Amino acid sequence: MSTPTPLPRPAAAASAPTRTTIGADVDPYVVDGSQTTEPPRSFRGKLKFLGPGMITSAAVVGSGELLTATTLGAQVGFMLLWLVLVSTFLKVWVQIELARWSISTGRVALDGYDDVPPRVAKRGWISWLVLLMFLQFFIGQAGVISASAFAFSSLFPIGPEPYSMLSIGSWVAILVVVAIGIHVANRYAVVENISTVLVLLVTAFAVVMLFLLHGTEFAWTLGDVADGMRFEISLGSAGIALAMFGMTGVGAGETTAYTYWVVEKGYASWTGPNDGTESWVARARGWISVMKVDAWVSWAIYTASTAAFYMLGAAVLHPQGIVPEGNDVMTTISSIFDSAVGTWGGVLFLLGAGLALFKTILANVPSLGRQVGHTLSIFGAYDWRDQVARDRWQRVIMIILPIGWGILGTAVSSPLALVIIAGILNAIYLIGAAIATLYLARTQTDPRIRDGRPTSVLLWISAIAIIFVGVIGLFNAF
Repeated sequence: MSTPTPLPRPAAAASAPTRTTIGADVDPYVVDGSQTTEPPRSFRGKLKFLGPGMITSAAVVGSGELLTATTLGAQVGFMLLWLVLVSTFLKVWVQIELARWSISTGRVALDGYDDVPPRVAKRGWISWLVLLMFLQFFIGQAGVISASAFAFSSLFPIGPEPYSMLSIGSWVAILVVVAIGIHVANRYAVVENISTVLVLLVTAFAVVMLFLLHGTEFAWTLGDVADGMRFEISLGSAGIALAMFGMTGVGAGETTAYTYWVVEKGYASWTGPNDGTESWVARARGWISVMKVDAWVSWAIYTASTAAFYMLGAAVLHPQGIVPEGNDVMTTISSIFDSAVGTWGGVLFLLGAGLALFKTILANVPSLGRQVGHTLSIFGAYDWRDQVARDRWQRVIMIILPIGWGILGTAVSSPLALVIIAGILNAIYLIGAAIATLYLARTQTDPRIRDGRPTSVLLWISAIAIIFVGVIGLFNAF
């Protein structure tokens, strides 16, 4: 649904920023010129305004990176380490371009998706896809919350058996209550602060666990890392490489959510409505520059975490020919640390793994809450521009989501048919997000705030790679 641009109020002269997040009393989705602020010009000044990327990092490094990246390392060793860097690097360009559009228009991704033709029953085709994505949102996070509960239950069982329905179900209930309690206020600053702390803790945890291997029989060397950076794919590992590209870095959900966070941070409000003046262009380019620093800092963080988990699998599991699946990754590596460095090593790994997974839930409750709520508004449930109604819907959804995830994650151990359907939808969503970004960049982003040809080329390479992976994923699902 295209949100009408409100008539701009007379803007006061832009001032230097006095706070690093827009005030809680301001509706960030109304860009009327009243919050116009000059962006910081120095790199150090820009660092003070980071935040949306930390929420993205919190959402990215979860079950995919902890479980799947580790498993892929176990399968092929260090050989595909280079692909972690390439896959995360390529996807950032779509994320940045969609955020550029968002900052310059004051709108968020689902608004833009609804503008992308062809239209079906008066709605953009991607809006219908996002409506179907509710199923994928449910399945994916149900798996994450149950995996997190599995890790905590391994350490602190409730009842006599750590992997019983009682213990895991109890831990799921605890995590659900904590997630709801943290987000009941529905404040951007709360999400940013918690995400920042947890992202830094989990990244430090991944790196520490990797360096704990030195002095053990699983020690890795710089030669191993160099071998992993040789840009080679061996015969028979193409499927694994494709899976790695698909699951590492930002996906369609994180790219979409990032536009909400850059708006709620204040980048769009501080830029102000496009009045056609050169001063607006200067402000827009300034705040877009801040956003790009934010995106690249978050890229460095989640790439470091993903690479560390991959290297754990390559160094510890691959030499032994062990390729665990699902939650067995956590118990297998924990037991190896337990024997290699002492009991405390295994405990530390399980504790960090549980925290890494739960961090994903804490980031996705508000992220998916906004996407679900906005989609419902697009289909007429309420007016997105009504701040009171929007906040009320989001609060209710952020209670329903974790409860639903907890019930599904506890009751269904392997919902195969649902996972297949979710995979199909996610593949299509990847394609849709990439196509929408190209369309919006070309038709709605002011040409004066675009970057040069090299950035355009990288955007197209990024979009084509994402579309290709989506098509292959769709083919494999069928």
